[in-house]
Amino acid sequence: MNLHDWIDELIDVLDIETEVDEGLVLDLARVAAHNVERPAAPITTYLLGYAAGYQDADPERIEALAALAQKLAENWDRPANAPDPDDVNDEIPDDRGVDHTGEVFEDV
Repeated sequence: MNLHDWIDELIDVLDIETEVDEGLVLDLARVAAHNVERPAAPITTYLLGYAAGYQDADPERIEALAALAQKLAENWDRPANAPDPDDVNDEIPDDRGVDHTGEVFEDV
């Protein structure tokens, strides 16, 4: 069994009608894995597929979406495990002595 056979079988199992540009997906995965970190590869390709489905994208649009994702990965300058610059290390107040009985919190 080769990759193309696997893809055909997977498409059948998932009960979807689609064509797959293996080269495009594999290139995107490689760039994400090398420039971001290895786990970024499957997440990136999953999100490309999600975006393609969400936008009902034709092959040309899928290529454009992949190019956007690849450009982001190629220009990624944050090393793996680097803290997010938006994360702030604000001091968390110690409220262990406060009675929170009966407080109701709303989902945001």
